[in-house]
Amino acid sequence: MEREIVGKFVELYGGEVSGVDKFFAPGRVNLIGEHIDYNGGYVFPCALDFGTYAAARKRDDGKVRFATLNFDLRVEIDIEDIRYRKEDDWTNYPKGVIKEFIDMGHEVGGFDILYYGNIPNGSGLSSSASLEVLTAVVVNELFDCKEDMVEMVKMSQRAENQFVGVNCGIMDQFASGMGKLNHAILLDCETLDYEYAPLKLDGYKIVIGNTKKRRGLADSKYNERRSECQYALECIQKELDIKNLCEMDVETFDKYKHLIDKDVPRDRAKHAVEENVRVKEAVEALNEGDIITFGKLMNASHESLRDLYEVTGVELDTMVEEARKIEGTIGSRMTGAGFGGCTVSIVKEDSVDEFIRVVGKNYEDRIGLVPEFYVANVGDGAGRIK
Repeated sequence: MEREIVGKFVELYGGEVSGVDKFFAPGRVNLIGEHIDYNGGYVFPCALDFGTYAAARKRDDGKVRFATLNFDLRVEIDIEDIRYRKEDDWTNYPKGVIKEFIDMGHEVGGFDILYYGNIPNGSGLSSSASLEVLTAVVVNELFDCKEDMVEMVKMSQRAENQFVGVNCGIMDQFASGMGKLNHAILLDCETLDYEYAPLKLDGYKIVIGNTKKRRGLADSKYNERRSECQYALECIQKELDIKNLCEMDVETFDKYKHLIDKDVPRDRAKHAVEENVRVKEAVEALNEGDIITFGKLMNASHESLRDLYEVTGVELDTMVEEARKIEGTIGSRMTGAGFGGCTVSIVKEDSVDEFIRVVGKNYEDRIGLVPEFYVANVGDGAGRIK
């Protein structure tokens, strides 16, 4: 891929291969810790070994030329005039990142860039964050801006929030930028405190299943869930001095849950508190090399998201049900916002082919959609390719 993208770059923009720099930023998957980042809880993502590549070279003028091997659209802008334009489509993400550097006082000149992403579109594996973090690394390297990775992660999130207008959290950009080979990241999204946990998957693989169900409900239901959690928090705050639901352990929640006078917000709060505990237990299990317990916690996470938080839907539930029928599956759950998108499963290496064949057929027979599966390795964060 690295050689191919440089060859295509020279075909497109001319010049010599020797003057072209190569970069990569991964996609991510969240292994456990769903719908609790906005409740003061932890997430536990890892970077994947597929993502977005770029070849880039500085120019002598103030022009930036964008192209990708994924789509036909090419865009040229002037570095002095970076604006959001709907017709510029995917290039608004990198444009927003470039503007972040300029707004911070960095002297950024013109450059040519060619992208290629092998994250499936609409899979929920974070293609936009990968594109943003990748662009930040490119600009930082080409123009010697000397920003550290955590700052570039924040800049990438701001670009998506403020320039593109998508109100995403920081997990996706953080995992893409700060990923570490064979490790997952325990991240507090509020403080950005983090630690790495070894993901020793000897004899096992991470298999991501794309339901191919478009996540049409996710945005409206996301806002609904947030408001239900806020209601639950306000009820408990009448007697307990907390800022977030996830400050409580299960014992504390059980003591004060009677204050939540509606069943649905009480269920949402119960999920948040228990899921946060599961994340901590999952990290402990991995630190002890106990992948079986980790798989059981993944299963419990899905059941809570299905029964208490109600964000799964028939497609995700069916794929998880079929995944768990395979003897080599030790854990399977939805990942992401829900109502479509992907599942993540930990599967014995010698059962992966059977998993993909049998789960794929049974899911298609039951749902009528043809799923896709990706066998993922845990990769490093974004950077220049030497």
